[in-house]
Amino acid sequence: MDLLTNPDVWIAFLTLCVLEIVLGIDNIVFISILTNKLPNEQQQKARRLGLILALFMRIGLLFSISWIMRLTLPLFTILEQEISGRDLILILGGLFLIYKSVKEIHYKMESTQEGEQKTTKKVTYNSVIGQIILLDLVFSLDSVITAVGMVDRIEVMIAAVMVSVGVMLWSAEPISLFVNRHPAVKVLALAFLLMIGTALIAEGFEFHFPKGYIYFAMAFSVAVEFVNIRVSARKR
Repeated sequence: MDLLTNPDVWIAFLTLCVLEIVLGIDNIVFISILTNKLPNEQQQKARRLGLILALFMRIGLLFSISWIMRLTLPLFTILEQEISGRDLILILGGLFLIYKSVKEIHYKMESTQEGEQKTTKKVTYNSVIGQIILLDLVFSLDSVITAVGMVDRIEVMIAAVMVSVGVMLWSAEPISLFVNRHPAVKVLALAFLLMIGTALIAEGFEFHFPKGYIYFAMAFSVAVEFVNIRVSARKR
């Protein structure tokens, strides 16, 4: 009962929920772009499975807090820069995110409609789920480290993660439909993922800069694109 009546706990819970939802937006966008390559009847199933896997992965990592803390111990040194397990995961995840973003942007800009149909047939359900799991690990690690740094109660962390993933499950479908309906938004989302991948690599090499700058740039770009969409709709 003390946990439920403590105002500090509720403030920490609400703050962590907001942060987890903001961090989860990247995950939703990436999952939406990947699953849009699947047949229509498999897309919703893949999105839900990807987010449910993210939920279990984050809760599992929360129960492995001692292991997460050991990830900050140096494993090796590159050019006088100590690299820990967390750094290595962030660097590899960032590289993978940059690779996928550049590949998707190239495909979007260069491929023909016929090539798009052939590519869609080559994409398998299992390969998409495998890529989602790989990126879920990176995003989940970042999310859990944020939670551990803010709150010292495991119950509050798990509750905030469950709420954030619930919001992600609810919003994944409309976000995916919107991104799929507007090609320019998809390219913009890929550019965001490219920027986030670069930020993850920088974080892995201990180059820290406020994420607020990234989210402000994303919000401003989305606002401009919404204006463009409205103007185009009025012209039509």
